[in-house]
Formats: sequence, structure tokens, C-alpha cells
Amino acid sequence: MKATNKNLNMNRGAAILALLFVFLFLLVFIRFLYIQATGTVHGEVLAARAEVLYESKRPIEATRGSILDTNGKVIAEDKATYKLIAILDDQLTTNPDTPQHVVDIQKTAQQLAPLLNLEISDVVKILSKKNVYQVEFGSAGRNITHSLKEKIEDLQLPGVTFIRDTQRFYPNGLFASHLIGYAQKDEETNETKGMMGLEKTLDKYLHEEDGYVKYQQDGYSWRLPNSKDEIIAPKNGNNVHLTIDQKIQTFLEDSMNQVVTKYSPEKIIAVVADPKTGKILAMGQRPSFDPNKRDITSYYNDVVSYPFEPGSTMKIFTLAAAINEGVYNGEAIFQSGTYAVDGPDIKDHNHGNGWGPITYNEGVQRSSNVGFSIIADQLLGTDRLYQYLNKFGFVAKTGIDLPDEASSKINFDIHRDKVSTAFGQASAVTPIQQIQAATAIANGGKMMKPYVIEKITNADTNKVVKETEPTIVSEPITEATANSVLSILDSVVSSEKGTGKPFRIEGYNIAGKTGTAQISTSSGYLSGNDNHIFSFLGMAPTENPELIVYVAVQQPKLKGEAGSTPVSMIFNTVMENSLKYMQIAPTNEGGISKQVETSEMNLPSLAGLTTEEAVKQLEELSLEPIIIGTGKQIIAHYPKASTEMILNEKVLLKTTEEALMPDLSGWSKRDLMKLGNLLEITIQTEGSGYVVKQGIKKGSTVKKGDVLQVTLKSDTNQKEQSTDNDKSDKNEG
Repeated sequence: MKATNKNLNMNRGAAILALLFVFLFLLVFIRFLYIQATGTVHGEVLAARAEVLYESKRPIEATRGSILDTNGKVIAEDKATYKLIAILDDQLTTNPDTPQHVVDIQKTAQQLAPLLNLEISDVVKILSKKNVYQVEFGSAGRNITHSLKEKIEDLQLPGVTFIRDTQRFYPNGLFASHLIGYAQKDEETNETKGMMGLEKTLDKYLHEEDGYVKYQQDGYSWRLPNSKDEIIAPKNGNNVHLTIDQKIQTFLEDSMNQVVTKYSPEKIIAVVADPKTGKILAMGQRPSFDPNKRDITSYYNDVVSYPFEPGSTMKIFTLAAAINEGVYNGEAIFQSGTYAVDGPDIKDHNHGNGWGPITYNEGVQRSSNVGFSIIADQLLGTDRLYQYLNKFGFVAKTGIDLPDEASSKINFDIHRDKVSTAFGQASAVTPIQQIQAATAIANGGKMMKPYVIEKITNADTNKVVKETEPTIVSEPITEATANSVLSILDSVVSSEKGTGKPFRIEGYNIAGKTGTAQISTSSGYLSGNDNHIFSFLGMAPTENPELIVYVAVQQPKLKGEAGSTPVSMIFNTVMENSLKYMQIAPTNEGGISKQVETSEMNLPSLAGLTTEEAVKQLEELSLEPIIIGTGKQIIAHYPKASTEMILNEKVLLKTTEEALMPDLSGWSKRDLMKLGNLLEITIQTEGSGYVVKQGIKKGSTVKKGDVLQVTLKSDTNQKEQSTDNDKSDKNEG
């Protein structure tokens, strides 16, 4: 009986246990079915989890598009740089004989600090951080150049290493900076973004998209042999080609630097344009900034964003309107001095004394406010004047392909303002509006829309994505009128009575008009000779203008000199050098400027020539040879063969592998860049202008990768310009 009960209990236990196993099996089975059906566990998608565990994704970096000048020379580009880091985690070191982390903090700091321009104590503090894997060195450790990287690597400091990076680089430094703007990396996303100027407005074209490669891996992060790789190619940014010419822009930058040093003006605004197309060949202002350093004081491009009373350059367009309407007689006589109108009398710039009865042509030459008041008020009429202001584009924006273009302020509410607008007072316009209007004078009556973006191309295929064609905005005057205006403006410069005498350039006929505008404030016009905006709007050669150059200098410290002096320092330098660079020959005996028929002057190959042969050949081409080394044969030179050259440009001749540092006194930044390219050294400059101090002494041996520190200052020993010219034409009243 007892045995029977025992067997019964055992059977019951076995049955219960079997049922429990069956229940558990069904539970697991149902769970598997659920997982298979839904693909999730506790809300987590298993496929995604598997992808994390067994798939790896490696980025393929793309490059932001470059900004190039009209000849394809780089103005802005992505440049490979390095970021310095230090490994502090001692667990990374598996062999004490080859440590992979920073072992000696004090020694490491002492050797790194001078190379990074940091205090030793600051580096020690960085390297002494606790519970971190690695540390960076802030801005001092970013954008490390290749030459500095090599110097740090030569120290063989354990734990000190580099991460490859990219930096937006502007090789010309301070160069059309308010036009180009700048781009920089976002610290959070690590993406380069345009922050100002064309870098910002064209960001959608310049912006790059990184690609990636995705592959399967095992638990040990090894790539599986049967992995089905997925590759998404990177999309490089498009390249932007500008109308800016690097050579002409450099002429402009250098001449503005000289004026800044000598006269310390509040502002300089300057533009060079092609009147046949509307292309802007150069554009600059002061104060400016180096986009590599971003030492910015103003974010506005004054050429398009700064409307001001232009002064007597506006007389060009009043004159054109009167001639076009048939009401201008250059030989007719008027009484200069003062002109009565509602409110205070309008006076000529010589305190209202005038020059007695003179012809209207002489009135243009002398920049008579009274003469133009009579033209506007009595001959042309202010209603027709306004119509021509509109035709010449002064009422509306030009629509140039640049951001933040300002509107003009044409004051035509009261009669005196209407008359004053005729000679450049009472109303305010932008420099780019004056440039656009001047194209009609220089281009046979056809007014061209200004533009700076020539085309945008695909960086990989070179296919044109977008292109700008020259656009005729309107034809405000006839070709005959344009030619008549050019002839009269030529006399403003060539006549002994003309205010434009300081703007004469030997060998070339210049047509243009001076301007001296008073500066308006809430409490009235500023007083004092220096408190003006002095300007000149000129075209050359007169017979067939190839260039328009506008220069305005605000409140220079003149010290008794004429206001035209700093303006002419810029205009004459830029116009003359640009005409020669463009191969526009000086005027011949018949008084006609013509295009040089010979091919452009390209530098011949000098490698292999003796030093004497190379020097002789360069001097015959009116180029300046600079010999580097003591050898008797040229082994390399810079610029390289076939480079376009201008008169008196330096050519560096290397005669020995072991280069010797030349005397750099008086060298420009452009010449220093040549030296850096030839000797493969890094040039670090301080200041602007010309070399006054060099870190590597003359005659010292220079090795590849060396760093040359140079101090620049503008040349204060330039020949003083003649000051016996007529004083500036103040638009008083």
C-alpha cells in the first residue's frame, strides 16, 4: 500500500514537472514567434542593434568649394592642417619601453610651450588634467602647419600626436576681404559654414557633403570577407569663379596700405571695373581684415552698403543729361561765384569768389557748383534731372550679386536740394551706383549691370552650374553724348585749369572728375579741410576706356596738403599698373591709345642658364633679378616659366641647393610669398606694407620648412606728391 502511494506521488510529480516544462517551452516558443514577427525586444529593433554590433561606417571627407579669381588663381580654399593632442591615459601604454601616453609632464611642457607660443605653466596645467583620455591645446594647437608638425614630431615626445583636419584658408590674407568674407568650422557639427560675404551668400554652392563606406564586421571589429559594402561618394562643393583679377586687386591693396600709413583716413573705398561688361576687377576698403585672423571692425562692404553725398563726381551725369537733351553749350558764358536759390546761396568752392565770367566747359574743368546749378535749374530743369538720375540707376539698387546693397537717398522734396543734387550734395548714393552709371559714359551710352560672380562650376567635372552674362541695364544717353562727355572730362585732367591735374598719368589720356563732399551729420555739415570725402571717378584711355576706377578717401590727415593727393596715390598707381598689365600701350603720337599687338609677357624658362645670362635676359624684359645663393647657374626660379609678369616685378633666382637668405628690406608681401614658394619655407608676417625687419638674417642658411618671421610697415619715404595743384572742390552751401 505504501509502495503504491509512493509511486502515485512520483507519477503526479513527474506529470506536474512535465507540464511545467511544456509550459515553459510554449512560453519560449511563443516569445520566439513574437520576436520573429515584430523584430523587437523590449522596444529595441533587433536589426538596428545588429547593425550597431556588426556594421561599421567610416566617413569619406568632402571638400568645400574654392573661390577663384578670373584667371583661376585661388582666393579661398580648404587646406589640410593638423590638430595637436596629448594622450594622458596610461592604460594605452602596453610596453614601458615605448610609452604611448605623456610620461614626463614638465619636460613635455618645456619643449612644446615655445613652439605653441604658450607659457610653460599653461601647458603643464593642460597636461595635468585628471581622468581624461586625451587633451587639446585650444586655438594654439589647431591649424598646425606641416612645418610646425615636423618640428614637434622631431622632439619625439611620448603621447603627443596629431589629428588630421581641414581649415578654410585665404592665401592672400587681406585681399578683397569684405567681398569674399570668411567661413569657419562649427565646433558642434564640425561643418564649415560661410559666415560673411560671398562665403555666406554662396554657401549653398560651396557647401560640401561627406560620403561614407559601410561594411560588416565581426565581434572583434574585423571586416568580414563576404561583407556587402555600401559606398556613398562624397559631394565636393562647387567652385566659384569671380571677375576679380588678382593682379589688379593686389595693386589696389598695396596702394591703399600706403595711404593708410601716411594719411590715417577714416575710410577708403575703391573699385575697378570693366565698362564693356560690368565686371568688377577689384574692390577694396579700409579698414579691412585678414579672413585667416578675422580681426573685423566692420561687417559691411562699403562699396555697396555705404550711401553718401558723392560730391562733384555727380557732375559727370548732370553734364551727360544736359548734353543728351541738347541744352548744353560749352562755349556759352555764365557768371561764376554764387547762385541765388531758396535758402542760402550756392557758392563755388573757392569761398564763393568764383573766376568771373567763364565758359561752361571751363566751369566743368574748375568744378563750378554755380555752373551746374544753372544747368540743372535753368537749362535742364530739375524734373528732367530726376528722370536722368533714374535712367542712370541712382534711384534704384543696382542688383549686384553681393549681399546687403543699400538704397540711395535722393532728396527732391525742396527746390534747393533738387539743385544741390546736380553737383553731388543733398542726396546720397553708393559707390557701386556711380560705377554702374559711369559704364554708360565709357561704353558708348550702354549702361552695364555690375557683377562679381563670373561662373560657378562643379569641382569634379568642371561643368558650369551657373554663369553670369553681361547685361545692358539701359541706354540713358546716346553714343555721341558719351563721346562728348569723355572729351570734356579729359580736359578736366589735361587742362591747366582742371581740378583733375593730380590724376595725370604719363602716356595715357585720362577722363574723369574729382569730388570733395562735405560730411553730413545730425547737427549739420562737419567743418575743417580734413572733414571731407575726397574722390575721383576716372576712365582710361579716354578714346576707348578699358577701365573705370573709383577712389574715395574719407577724412585723411592732410597736414595742409590737397585732398586729391591721397586719392591720386591710389588712382594713379592702380590705373597705370592695370593698363600696363592689360597690355594697353601708352598713347602714340596721334593721341590714340591702342591695344598692344604683341603677346602677353610671360616669364621664360631660366633654369640651366648661367647667372649672368639670366640676369641679362630679365633686365632686357624690365624685370628685377634677385639672386639667392653663390652658384654660377640657375637651378630654380620663382615665378615659374610661363607666368604672366608686369614691368619691374621681382624674379627670384636660386643658384645653389643650400639657399642663403637675401636682404628683404623694402620687399612687399607679394614678393615674400614668392620667396616662401621657392625655398619651401613658411612666412609669418606682422603688420602691412613693406619689410622693415626679418627674423632670419641676411646671408644665413635657409632650410626647407624653416619659419621666417617678418615685420612690415608701409613705406613712409615715398616721394612726396606735388602740392602745387589746385585745392579740392568743396561743395559748400
